[in-house]
Amino acid sequence: MTPTTDAAQRHASAEASARTRTAYVAWLTVCVLWGTTYLGIRIALETIPPALLGGLRFTVAGLLLIAVLRARGEALIAPTQWRGLALIGFLTICVGNGGVIWAEQSVPSGIAAVTVATTPFWMIGMDALAHDGDPLSTRLVIGLLVGFAGILLLVWPDIATDTAEGHRFLLGILALQVACVGWALGSAISRRHARSENVLSAAAMQMAFGGLFMLVAATLRGEWSHLAFTSRTLAAEIYLTVAGSIVGYSAYTYALRHLPTATVSLYAYANPVIAMVLGAVVAGEPFGPRVVLASLMVLTGSALVQWREKKAAAADGRHAAA
Repeated sequence: MTPTTDAAQRHASAEASARTRTAYVAWLTVCVLWGTTYLGIRIALETIPPALLGGLRFTVAGLLLIAVLRARGEALIAPTQWRGLALIGFLTICVGNGGVIWAEQSVPSGIAAVTVATTPFWMIGMDALAHDGDPLSTRLVIGLLVGFAGILLLVWPDIATDTAEGHRFLLGILALQVACVGWALGSAISRRHARSENVLSAAAMQMAFGGLFMLVAATLRGEWSHLAFTSRTLAAEIYLTVAGSIVGYSAYTYALRHLPTATVSLYAYANPVIAMVLGAVVAGEPFGPRVVLASLMVLTGSALVQWREKKAAAADGRHAAA
């Protein structure tokens, strides 16, 4: 091995280590920021219709990020790649985040966050269905059963009552599961097919496309005539746009490119804790023993589901180091 080759390998190794460290910082950012967005959504919904809430948030965030990238002289993704980015944006933003926004009209923000913690179930499930994915094992099945049993315990008192409010709550829970599926599928496509793209440019385009899809939905639903702002809801929308979308979604996209799927999906453990505490303290949402027990069951199920992938990721890391 020549000195030049050895130096090049050390440089490449240092760059890889730097990317990994940055990816973990991005992941921690997602853990914190996205835990606060559930309360932000609830507050914004006080005067902003659901599709407009997400449409304005993500369209503005995407266009602002594109403008920043252009000002820095960075190349945007070629139009030939827009179809794939539009699909990812539709699944993660329009279906995923849009489902959460719609659900929070009838589901408390803390409970919504716990329900969304089932996203790892769907992420690992999508991977298992792929031609090169791991098949479902006994541990995965047990994890799924424990997690969904926790969801049932969490929501049963509200859906068992034969009232209009109970029906709306049930529809909200179903919408959250649809949101989880959309987010998991979009994340899988993003990870498998968008590795070579500029991360920030990809995030910007995905947000812009997803936001535009939601604005179309808002227009078809006639939401523009119901749009109103107060100082409280405007502040919430700005926070969601900057912290939740520009910073949070960009960080998520970066982490997803450079860390294992199981590691990235662990943000779903931190988000419910932050969301539940904020919801209880700020909005007076339920935080009793049943909610805590159900939340622990959901998170335990997620841990069981992800256990094998984390072990595989660790083995791959050891092999690469050798």
